[in-house]
Amino acid sequence: MRSNETHWFVMRDLTRCNAKMPAYQILDDMGIENFTPKVPKITIHSGKRECKEVPFIHDLIFVHDTRMVIDTIVEKVRTFQYRFLKGREPMTVKDKDMEEFKKAVESSSKPQYYRPQDVTPDMRNRKIRIIGSRLDGCEGYLLTVRGSKQKRLLIELPSLLAAAVEVEPEYIQLL
Repeated sequence: MRSNETHWFVMRDLTRCNAKMPAYQILDDMGIENFTPKVPKITIHSGKRECKEVPFIHDLIFVHDTRMVIDTIVEKVRTFQYRFLKGREPMTVKDKDMEEFKKAVESSSKPQYYRPQDVTPDMRNRKIRIIGSRLDGCEGYLLTVRGSKQKRLLIELPSLLAAAVEVEPEYIQLL
């Protein structure tokens, strides 16, 4: 992997959950493209309830830049690290996979996230593609929940994370 090519790197944020400056905020301030899957959480601050967006997995963050740029940040910020594959190769996600995942999650007001161990083989039995709508071209699995009329697209980042987003039945094409 060349250090001057842009990739989606899988990184770790070792700050505490209540840190004032988590890694995604530092990267936002620097103008570096990053993505952290977030979920709403109700917290109590000064006796008042607040609904805040917090990371689904606190130490998981995806950063889109070159290895050289990220290396300089890792040197400066002690709580920011690469996630490595076996050996010393940093984990990356294919651009196409990450863009589809981001597009799906950002198009939904209530995405549901799943850890890899929570995705069962039953959830992966019907492969689909979305034709039309805001998710045009996205591929994943049809996730149906008993008792619910709503259809969901399960889209995965292999061995990292999966998300389910609502889709309209008329846009679903079985593969």
